[in-house]
Amino acid sequence: MAMLKGPDKVNKSYLPIKKTESLIDNKEAAANYKNYCSGCHGEKMDAFVDRKWKYGNGREDLFKAIKNGYPDDGMPSFSKTFTDKQIFNLSDYILTGIENIKKYTNDDKPKSNIFKTKHLTVRLDTVYAKGEVPWSMAFLPDGGFLVTDRAGTLNRVSKNKEVTEIKGVPPVRVKGQGGLLDVVLHPDFAKNNLLYLSYSKFKEEDKKTYATTAIMQCRLVGDELVDQKDIFVALPYATTAHHFGGRMAFGADGYLYFSVGTRGDETGSPQNLIDNSLGKIHRIKADGSIPSDNPFVNDKNVVPSIYTFGHRNPQGLALNPKDNTIWEHEHGPRGGDELNIIGAKKNYGWSIVSYGINYDGTTFTNKTEQEGIEPPIKYWIPSIAPSGMAFVNTKIYKGWEDNLMIGSLRFEYLDRCVLKNNKVVEEEILFKNIGRVRDIRLAPDGYLYMAVENPGRVYKIVPVGK
Repeated sequence: MAMLKGPDKVNKSYLPIKKTESLIDNKEAAANYKNYCSGCHGEKMDAFVDRKWKYGNGREDLFKAIKNGYPDDGMPSFSKTFTDKQIFNLSDYILTGIENIKKYTNDDKPKSNIFKTKHLTVRLDTVYAKGEVPWSMAFLPDGGFLVTDRAGTLNRVSKNKEVTEIKGVPPVRVKGQGGLLDVVLHPDFAKNNLLYLSYSKFKEEDKKTYATTAIMQCRLVGDELVDQKDIFVALPYATTAHHFGGRMAFGADGYLYFSVGTRGDETGSPQNLIDNSLGKIHRIKADGSIPSDNPFVNDKNVVPSIYTFGHRNPQGLALNPKDNTIWEHEHGPRGGDELNIIGAKKNYGWSIVSYGINYDGTTFTNKTEQEGIEPPIKYWIPSIAPSGMAFVNTKIYKGWEDNLMIGSLRFEYLDRCVLKNNKVVEEEILFKNIGRVRDIRLAPDGYLYMAVENPGRVYKIVPVGK
């Protein structure tokens, strides 16, 4: 085999590879990546390649980088470690990850509101167009719905699409990921008019602004909220403006489950149960009191509302009506978004284990599993930035029955997940490039409603012919 005689000389006998053939020995390439690359770039190659490439990401570019290195950037040469064939083999292995990302990243915008999917053709009917970030929706008994906007407004949308702003919303810190977040109705809303808002509560101290995730209970009377009362305030407050979590869902037990993110404390808070509410899923009664069977209720040193821990930034929480389990999804860093089924007292691992790496490409753990830590039932590489979640508990969508719908902020689509034995066995990308999908809900009328950002839109998903 001809060897390189200089940094720019590439053995052309290995270029190019046709789509119908491959030189990749996946087993050898994966082993070489794990043994020589994962220490700096992370265990999962697919997470590492989700990046901007300073020196190019073609086959020759990768060969040169591995062969000769870029010492000034911390990339060593592997010319004495691998043969040329092994370097091409490793380059081709990395290219499979790059090609996988491309399926998410085309820039083709929808040309109409009609979309053909695997099982049916649907149209998107715009039922709300206002604001920038419609974060959540809740459906009223009269056929209308409420929609929050992260900027701090709550609107009522009538059956006739008339929009009325609701007064009495709590003051919020609108910065970064903070603002007015989720809204859910009390299970007996038709009788008591109670609803719940999650939001970024703030305070001024020592000339600094601190914020945290709070849950407010209030009553909707006409077009105004009354009897406002915070029934949960996460501690500690932080000056950061991200990872609030804030998703809520009532369980079949009648209790309110909700998420609180790490607020940027990635290594301390998620595993800390002592006087720390961050990086957790919490469970409280509708009035804010603590259920007697909460897993840590008898430990005076633990925050009694904690139900699970070891979470990063959960922005999806939903009840599965088939078996009454609570499902959750959360953002990883670069790679490692997770889908989980929530179980009392379980540790979900952040940041001890993860399938992701740091945003700057460095690693923070070499573990993807550990005894005593609950593994995800699904993880995404590359990160899709999941937000919102709904089970299709309706017969309106033929072929989608019992599927799980998850919004993607990053790649701007709705992810249809086919489930079997509590595993995701198939996914379909719906409405590619429709916009950052912030929320997806199944309304009492059996239809799916999807909230999209920038500009703010809520779409009703209607099978063609309905």
